[in-house]
Formats: sequence, C-alpha cells, structure tokens
Amino acid sequence: MFRCGIAYPRCRWILPLLLLFAIIFLIIAIAASSGWVEDEDAKSHYASMWEQCRGRSGQWECKSLMEQSWAQAVAALMILGLIILIVAFIISLVALCCSLNFSLLPVIGVLLFIAVVLQIIALIIYPVKFNEMIYEGQYYYTWAYGFGWGATVLMIGCGILFCCLPRYEDEVTGLAKTKYIYSSA
Repeated sequence: MFRCGIAYPRCRWILPLLLLFAIIFLIIAIAASSGWVEDEDAKSHYASMWEQCRGRSGQWECKSLMEQSWAQAVAALMILGLIILIVAFIISLVALCCSLNFSLLPVIGVLLFIAVVLQIIALIIYPVKFNEMIYEGQYYYTWAYGFGWGATVLMIGCGILFCCLPRYEDEVTGLAKTKYIYSSA
C-alpha cells in the first residue's frame, strides 16, 4: 500500500533549519573577500561587498569600496537584514521547537519580509552602482553575490510558510487526521 501526504509536524524542524541555511548563506555573502563581481577572465579585476582589486600576474592593488556612500548603504542593509534574520531564527526556535506558540509565527513572517526588503534593496543597489564605476569590459556577478540572492529566496519562502502555518495548527501539532493526496490499495 502506498500513501502520499503532507507531514505538517516536520515543519516544526524544517523551517528553523531553512532559516539556519539562510543565515549561513548570508554570512558567506557578507564575509566573502571576493566573489561578488569578477571581470570576464577573472584575472584583472574582482570585487567583494567591501573592496575591489585590480591587477595582473599576482600584483593586486585593492581599494576599499567603503569610501562610497552606496557601498556603505549596501553593507548596512545586508548586516541589518542578517540581524533581523538571526532574531527571526531565535524566535522560530522558541515558537516551534521549545514550545508550540503559534501566535509568534506571523511575527516571524513579518520580520522575514522586512529583512527580504532590505536584502533586495541592497542586492539591487550594488550592481547598479558598481556598473556606474566601471567603464570597460564585461563583468559577471559570481558566487558570493549568488549566496546573497539564495538567502533572500529562502527568506521569502520561509516568510510565506510562517504566515500560512497558523492555519494548520492542528496538523502541525498532530491532532488532525492526515489527509492523503493519493492512496492505492
């Protein structure tokens, strides 16, 4: 016999785990020393959220981007988004893992959406302003920038789930009967 259904009680552990992955992705994006932008061949110019480096054959000259007001804004928004994400993660652990407090779930969802807005603003400002700084060649936004977007996508998904999950309180607590999508005898 084969049965397929949604196991809501697993959301108690999966959602905080997804938020932990988002935290890790965001820390990687913020702390990366390179990997936000690279030139076409990745041999003469690269940049992180904090600095840009130019050079040839091992001789690199690095310059801080923090002298630019837009780079300071990007860094502030990314760090503020990370702080809000960590707060949402801690609240989700308390609400789902320690005790089942469903009244906190919409609060977590709202916190995540606030962090998402901050992240999206930062992740859009960076390429727009960075492209205004460079005049030659073709550049690619690479792995660390992708980790920033990956964390943002995870936060959007978790925010939606945290806002919808209070409707399924009986399913999450295991009090409701499992509804099977498909059943064969």
